[in-house]
This record gives sequence, structure tokens and C-alpha cells, in this order.
Amino acid sequence: MYNFQKIRGCLFYLSLFLFCAGLPFILSFALGYKFNTRTFKFVKTGIIWVKTQPPGATIFLNGRLFPEKSPASMQELLPGTYKIALELEQHYPWNAEIEVEAGKVSRVDKVILFPVRPSLQQLNQEKFSSFHLDNEKKVIYYLDQDKKTVYRSNLDGSNFEDVAGLPDKIDPVTGWDVSPDKSKIFVYNQHRLAIILFDQQNDADFSSSVFATEYPQERISEVFWHSDSYHLVVLTDKHVQVIESRRGSLPVNLVDLVRGRPEAFYDIKEDILYFSDSQKSPDGSVYNNLYKLELRSDLFLLEKLITQPFGAAKPAQKEGSGE
Repeated sequence: MYNFQKIRGCLFYLSLFLFCAGLPFILSFALGYKFNTRTFKFVKTGIIWVKTQPPGATIFLNGRLFPEKSPASMQELLPGTYKIALELEQHYPWNAEIEVEAGKVSRVDKVILFPVRPSLQQLNQEKFSSFHLDNEKKVIYYLDQDKKTVYRSNLDGSNFEDVAGLPDKIDPVTGWDVSPDKSKIFVYNQHRLAIILFDQQNDADFSSSVFATEYPQERISEVFWHSDSYHLVVLTDKHVQVIESRRGSLPVNLVDLVRGRPEAFYDIKEDILYFSDSQKSPDGSVYNNLYKLELRSDLFLLEKLITQPFGAAKPAQKEGSGE
């Protein structure tokens, strides 16, 4: 009986000792700490959160297989750098080194695993030189300079058809774009700008499906559609111009340019042209400026537009006849 009580007493004190000795470890794990065997100190741990598209990728942490597949959370990680490898059948693997910080979550949630054999589909049915994609209308336009033809199809390549022919004198084509109302396009090279209608219009101004403007003394650098689908904003090596998309229209010079080929961006939602140009300072040095030219619905009021600091050109002619 005495021996049994002695054994019970020993077991009690042993349990109490083990509980007291293990209590710091239990509390540390509960509070997000882990014992670092290298430093012999309790360190607050971190987490790596992994999410992939598509899900179900196999995860390797420092070369060891993690039991869960993505999306997954790897917890109780000591601060430091970890190598993460993600593998999914028939997809390219993904590898990276992730830094884990104490008490923080390191997110690896923007991973796209791309298929080894992606879905590839040919959309064109004819040869083409360049294309223009209209995501809003869900169509693609193709330009073939050899056959001088413009084609159109749906985004999946269906309903492939020719919609316009190119004039002979625009060769090669430097640039082109479809009007916002999708009724016509412009094409241009250095010395010639042409407007091509997809369909014949009843308006007398659209008596021909193709009409062009010559630029024998200037070089066209960029052309933009105005939001009204009727006016064009033209940048040459000498001027910023507007021109109506009708037969016999002559360009109106809004700004005289100093720099030969300005950089330009056109905000068609606001009808604002941003362009760069050079200007001489009083000491003779030349520096670049960025200008903003507003071309809203009161475009015909030219006096409101001639506001550039180093002199705007006088309107050449608002209307004219002959191509």
C-alpha cells in the first residue's frame, strides 16, 4: 500500500513538473510563437497563403511536399526566406522565394499557372498586314496592303468579310484607324490621307466611298478621329490641324509646330489632344513642352482653339472644293 502511494506521489510530481516545463511551449504555440532550435529562443511565427488559378496545384515548401493543395495556408513558419514551388499537371511550374515576417501573412495569391498547350486559334482567313481590335463592338478589322482590302470578323474569326478597298496611292500605309461610329476608316502615309466608307451614305457629302487629301509640302506624323466620327485631328511636321471627313474639305491649321515629329496622345472620350513641341528660350536653348489642346463639340469656333503660347496658325480655309 505504501509503495502504491509512493508511486502515485511520484507520478503526480512528475506530471506537475512536465506541465510546468511544457506550459511555456503550450502558451507560445497558442500565441503564435515557436521555439527556434538555432537561437534557443521563442520567436513569433508567420504564415504563407498560397492561391493559384487554376486551383489544385501541388505545393513544395523548401523542396518538401506540403500535404495540402492550393489554395492553402502554411502556418507556424519561422521568419526567414522559403522556397515555394507550385506544380500542376499540363501546366508550367511556378517557383519563387518568399520572405516570411514575424506575425505577418505573406500572400502568394496572384499566381496563374499557364497551360503547356494553350488554346490557340487562327482567326484570319486572308493574309493581312495589320489589325485593329474593337472589343466594345466585338469585331476585328484586318488591313491587307497587298490586296488593298480591309476585312472584318467577329472576335472568334466568324463572319469574315471584306468591308472596304484601299486607294492605290496610299502605299505603303503608315497608319489607319476605324471611326468611333464604325462607318469608315482613315488610312495615311507621309503625304496622303484618305477616308474610306464601309457603306454608301445618302448624305450628299458622301458622294464617293473614297476621298483623299494631299500633303505635298508636309509630312503626316499621326492622325486621330474626333469623337463625332466626322472630324479628323491631323499632326504633321509643321501643324496641328483639323479636317472634315468629306470630299473637298481642306485642313484648318490650329497650331504651328516647331518640332518636326511631335509625340501625341488623343483622349477621344474628352476630345483632348496632348502633344509635345519644342520652344526656344531667350538664351537660345531649346527645350520640350507638353501641350493640351481641347477639341470639344464647339470645334467649329476656331477662335476658341487658337490659344497656343508660341503662336497658332491662321485658319487656312474652312471649306474648299476639289480633292
